[in-house]
Amino acid sequence: MARFVITGTGTDIGKTVFAAGLCGLIGARYWKPVQTGLAQNLPNLAADGRGHQVAPSAAGQPYLPPNGTDSAEVARLSGQAVFPESYLLREPLSPHRAAELDGVTIDPADLVPPDWQDLVIEGAGGVLVPITRDLLYADLFATWQIPVVLVCSTGLGTISHSLTAVESLRARNVALHGLAFVGDDNADNIATIAELAKVRVLGRLPQLPQLDRHSLAAAMHEQFDPEDFR
Repeated sequence: MARFVITGTGTDIGKTVFAAGLCGLIGARYWKPVQTGLAQNLPNLAADGRGHQVAPSAAGQPYLPPNGTDSAEVARLSGQAVFPESYLLREPLSPHRAAELDGVTIDPADLVPPDWQDLVIEGAGGVLVPITRDLLYADLFATWQIPVVLVCSTGLGTISHSLTAVESLRARNVALHGLAFVGDDNADNIATIAELAKVRVLGRLPQLPQLDRHSLAAAMHEQFDPEDFR
């Protein structure tokens, strides 16, 4: 069984591309609990009577995520199936604020990972992004007890950002599976973070001039060992 949570040191680090690459590498399905930023692409939603908005899907049919979602990008780049988001929200903001503006109450009871053997789950932004006013993603990860892969940049500022994220996870007894770097090679930054954090480096995904399923799969197979995720 291979189940991992993908989080990062901040927004636009490269979590979604790495998550897609990992799904393809190990043949896992993907789940993003909360998707924000769908003001122009929000589909018709079904409500369960509590303000909980979920993407509808036909019974027995594969879920087709709305355009503009991370799920849609992962499906495109990995070719793997994705699970429906628990919440789809309009504003490109932290989940707690996007939900408030949509008049939605996020219930942590809805944020239970799908019961699937090989699963990649992606958070939003960094490890301390608030889901509600009193629940951070790192807190949620702690309740799940699923190993976390921390995606880090290789550039300026990454040492402090990465070490802060590692300490935040460890403070909550979250199991840290390893570090995945995204960006140009920076051997000293990568080595320094690994040494100070005492966390293994799983690999580095370079910036790809052409990002598609083939190029991503090739880069993942070159830079990461599938056995590290078994």
